[in-house]
Amino acid sequence: MRAKTRAVAVSAGVALVVVPLSGAAAVAIAGDTATTPDVDAVAIQGAEFVDQVEQIGAPVAADSEAGFTVETPSLDVKPNPKPVVVRRAPTTSARTVANSANVSQAIAGSSIIAEASKYVGLPYATGGTSPSTGFDCSGFVSYVYAQFGISLPRTSGAYYNVGTRVSSPQPGDIIVSPGHLGIYAGPNLQIDSPRPGKTIQFRGIWQSNPVYVRVTG
Repeated sequence: MRAKTRAVAVSAGVALVVVPLSGAAAVAIAGDTATTPDVDAVAIQGAEFVDQVEQIGAPVAADSEAGFTVETPSLDVKPNPKPVVVRRAPTTSARTVANSANVSQAIAGSSIIAEASKYVGLPYATGGTSPSTGFDCSGFVSYVYAQFGISLPRTSGAYYNVGTRVSSPQPGDIIVSPGHLGIYAGPNLQIDSPRPGKTIQFRGIWQSNPVYVRVTG
């Protein structure tokens, strides 16, 4: 006789388990009048499937209002730094002063002024005595005169004791004042190396009651 298979529903917790039956249990459920149902076999097979369901566990469904948190790594993004632009300091070189009527007249009328004008624009340098380093006030005056073979003191205070003092200066004469020297270049005009941060230049005579000294070779 061909065995027929039937299903037995077994309740386990919240799950409804459909238990496939075979052999004597299936025959018993099929209601074959020729075979006596094996109740114990049915019970044993059903119990085995209940155990399997309990091991798997009941399905879990999330509540409709449940919230979820998703962790994402934080990234520290830094923009690329701006490129560094290196600017070269402007080089200073000797240049001829811009012409004016008085300056042009002084340069034309005095070889000393003409020589001194070559260094307009060079920076003041404490202790400086040459175009390569720059000049301080006495270094500038002594250098200009040295180009004509005339040796002069290195400190400004010593100039009170050189040459001849004059009351009516001429372009090329030396202007002596406490702590400073310049070269007279005409009425209210001189050329000198002023102070740190400045350059050799033609400018007005600012000294109060200076001494004018004339030095000849």
